[in-house]
Amino acid sequence: MISDETVDRVREAADIVQIIGEHVPLRRTGTDFRGPCPFHQGTHKNFSVSPRKGIYYCFVCHEGGDVFTFLQKRLGMDWPGAIRYVAEKVGIPIEEVQQRREGPHPDQPLWDLNAAVADWFRTLLWDDEEGRQARDYLALRRVSRETADRFGLGFAPRDGEALRRHFSALGYSDAQLLEAALLVARDEGGEPRARFRHRLMFPILDAAGHTVGFGGRLLGPGEPKYLNSAESRVFSKGKLLYGLHMAKHAIRRDDRVMVVEGYFDAVRLVSAGFDWVVAPLGTALTEQQGQILRRYAKNAFLLYDSDRAGLKATFRSGDELLRHGMTVQVVTLPEGEDPDSFVDRRGAPALAAALGDAIDVFERKVQLLERAGWFADLRRKRRALDRLLPTIRATQDPITRDMYLTRASEAAGVSRDVLERELAAARDRARAVARPADVAPRAQPARAALRRAPAGRQPPVERRLVWILVHAPALRDYIGEQIGADDLTSAALGTILAAIVAAGADASPGDIALSLPDDAGELFRTLVEEPPGDGFDMQREADGCLAALRAAPLRRRLLENQRAIDIASDAEKDALIRDKVRLQRELSALGAGRIKSFDPAQ
Repeated sequence: MISDETVDRVREAADIVQIIGEHVPLRRTGTDFRGPCPFHQGTHKNFSVSPRKGIYYCFVCHEGGDVFTFLQKRLGMDWPGAIRYVAEKVGIPIEEVQQRREGPHPDQPLWDLNAAVADWFRTLLWDDEEGRQARDYLALRRVSRETADRFGLGFAPRDGEALRRHFSALGYSDAQLLEAALLVARDEGGEPRARFRHRLMFPILDAAGHTVGFGGRLLGPGEPKYLNSAESRVFSKGKLLYGLHMAKHAIRRDDRVMVVEGYFDAVRLVSAGFDWVVAPLGTALTEQQGQILRRYAKNAFLLYDSDRAGLKATFRSGDELLRHGMTVQVVTLPEGEDPDSFVDRRGAPALAAALGDAIDVFERKVQLLERAGWFADLRRKRRALDRLLPTIRATQDPITRDMYLTRASEAAGVSRDVLERELAAARDRARAVARPADVAPRAQPARAALRRAPAGRQPPVERRLVWILVHAPALRDYIGEQIGADDLTSAALGTILAAIVAAGADASPGDIALSLPDDAGELFRTLVEEPPGDGFDMQREADGCLAALRAAPLRRRLLENQRAIDIASDAEKDALIRDKVRLQRELSALGAGRIKSFDPAQ
């Protein structure tokens, strides 16, 4: 038998409009396609095909179903034959299993519950007086009722008990609502409350069209401005793309995908006629999202905000897509514009022109470095190459990689041989880091708990300092006066540090956790669960961490100095060596050469 997972993949990948369109003349009508019904031989356009839902339906004879049903009823195929026929068209190999699963999919109850909640949110947005602020906000953003309904936008009320009351009356238990991450349990043992309160709600659907979670935009002051559903059995932020269930057929048809940064960007562009747009549920694309996009298209256009954070996300996403063998173009908007505002003010033709001016992601990176003068002196040239080499390493296509190497050599004035040696050295370092676990150093038992962290690297000293903030409320003002979130290299730790310092010494872990986004919240809970043990000197350890962080910039400059020496001429090396000696003296004078190890039992 064909496995259920394979059936789901084939159904998800199928272009139902193209397949049915081979047998029925179809024309677009709004978001759907219409034509004469092939089952009752109708002549009027009563036969509807919905690419968003992946189904067809005749409003006269009431025949309906998915792409497999159509092939069975219209062409007389059996069930396995219909699946194999579609699988061959979309290039998915068929996986056989001994026995097909009977009954509904195990995730169906969660999909149904999320869909019911989405309908409730939608009703509150348009029919409830409390939804007026959300309606006014949509009007301010010039989002029409038609567009809002197309994306299923809704409103979550301010009352944290409303969702629980409503769905308890419909027979849903707290356990079901907690499993779907619609309720959150309080640390103090009180009654659970709604995760989303006083927010404009964006239902999030998987590629097959199941409602798996939500994104909520806060209406009014507070943080976080955007909040996604917590991780659950059906919702994994790094494996989903907003709008993919609507865009997948257009993406496959045109062999291209446009990636934007946020919900409103996707809503605006799709409503303007760009039906090949998706958005990650974070800033930059994950490895899993890159894999998903490559299944649908080979060409990507990145259209992020034009600010510093947008550029950073652009190049991180570009590298991820290059790793999956895609070609990547960057669309540049005027400073201060984002895709939503740009299309709203200038219209779809202006965006079409911007797409025509898109340039290769590597060329865009070189362009920005050249304009900022990064190739003007040795130290900055070394840092510029550090920004270019990861993109070259990420590129899977050998011809593209060769062109990138040539362009980097020309821009930096460094020979290709040197760059190729640097790439080879980086590969060797990566292999050393990824050495087998049986030859890795054994962790000290006292430190083992600190290595239980969520995905994402946290530098040890930064993690230690934030851990102290969690467990030593009396030191929060002392530490906050000397260091801020921008001084940490880990974004998650910086978010936690800022929240703790802002909350003050009297704030409980539960209060702080409610103000944190998902990733930082998960890390925060891990830190809370790591007690310090008896006799631990928080003040001494905090001073050591602060000294280490003050020394970090000097150490980075020493590293940059040494790397500049590696590509310098003999005449340039003398000045660099003198600068290196001066930096070593400054570091020694700071007295932060050695920081005591963190030991909870100390």
